[in-house]
Amino acid sequence: MRHAIILGFTALLSIGSAQAETYTIDPRHTLPVFEVNHLGFSTQRGRFDKTSGKIELDRAKQTGQVDWTIDASSLDMGEDKWNEHLKSADFFNVAQFPTITYHADKLAFKGGVPVAAEGTLTLLGVTKPVKLAIHHFTCGRNPLNQKELCAADIEASLKRSEFGMTKYLPGVGGLAKDLIPGVGDEVKVLVPVEAYKD
Repeated sequence: MRHAIILGFTALLSIGSAQAETYTIDPRHTLPVFEVNHLGFSTQRGRFDKTSGKIELDRAKQTGQVDWTIDASSLDMGEDKWNEHLKSADFFNVAQFPTITYHADKLAFKGGVPVAAEGTLTLLGVTKPVKLAIHHFTCGRNPLNQKELCAADIEASLKRSEFGMTKYLPGVGGLAKDLIPGVGDEVKVLVPVEAYKD
């Protein structure tokens, strides 16, 4: 009888632990893009080409965790000189701060799927709360490699000045606020994410 109780308890524990699933971010299909206004004219976009991280989901309990690292030196603006400038101390300062990280341990669910994450972004050595909106969350089997994965489109916005990135802000560094709009403070972040089940 005692043996049966122990076996039953062990089975319950294994069922509970099986509900929490971990996923490894696919760096080939997880490419963060940011958008910012350029001198009051156009919306300019940059991309980071190297990312890594882990995602944990327990859909039964509607909980989860995200740990995500971006290689700041993988920044690509589409032009070499512009890449050098954005990687310099004026902006991302990749020599001193080689990584950008995001950690979230609070996920919001709707209809059984995650729709938002609340966590902290560390950029230029400054850590601030940032909320992510999660769109089009989908899980299934990749038809090309037959591996299980989950994917989503992530969206967020932040002010770069809050992380100490103030170069060319209107009214800062000699830019006359009424004459030169500068480079926008508001930055929109868009990320397609794919992660394979461990």
